[in-house]
Amino acid sequence: MRDSIVIIPTYNEIENIEAIIRAVFSQEKDFDVLVVDDNSPDLTALKVKALQAYFPERLFLEVRQDKSGLGTAYIHGFKWCLKRTYKYIFEMDADFSHNPTDLVRLYNACANSGADLSIGSRYVKGVNVVNWPMNRVLMSYMASKYVRLITGMKIHDTTAGFVCYKREVLEAINLDKIKFVGYAFQIEMKFKAYIKQFKIEEVPVIFTDRTKGESKLSSGIISEAIFGVISMKLKSIFKRE
Repeated sequence: MRDSIVIIPTYNEIENIEAIIRAVFSQEKDFDVLVVDDNSPDLTALKVKALQAYFPERLFLEVRQDKSGLGTAYIHGFKWCLKRTYKYIFEMDADFSHNPTDLVRLYNACANSGADLSIGSRYVKGVNVVNWPMNRVLMSYMASKYVRLITGMKIHDTTAGFVCYKREVLEAINLDKIKFVGYAFQIEMKFKAYIKQFKIEEVPVIFTDRTKGESKLSSGIISEAIFGVISMKLKSIFKRE
């Protein structure tokens, strides 16, 4: 078993899943992959099962019965990984918005540079986003600024979903108390690590919007992030986590 595993949550990613899995496995460092699929109608899980024959003991699959949100998919994956011996646990999207070649850079930040949590950051050095419409770039950028202001975190890309955790970080966070299920989940996980004083490092990456499949972003997810951050901060002040 390798020391690192990449969790890829999926819902209707049949167009991307084989390519992203093969791209992860082609890196100079060895990573395992865990796909957490929410019973995709397009049969993403069947494609992963077929690929398991080519990548035995490296490619794993967990299928959930319902589409229950990004956050719960990652929590499911974290718990699965913590039952094994992995030292470094990654989050990554299936749609190539996160470049698999950056996995090694995130790993090095934690394994060699002293970080407990490394973030593939779109905003630590300017704005590094490709193929997004300007309104979405502005929304994402301003959301990270807003979260930084409310929470006090010294992180430029607070909503980033390309992350490497040392297992000690996940072990220190009560995963059953994580409240958010959409993109606010990414904020909440970083905030929990921040208040526990883990060292967080941002690694500059270029984020490229998907070219295949459909985005899962919705107005409900955005509302959760905007209003949930204030609640999360207040609860931390009054020690009601």
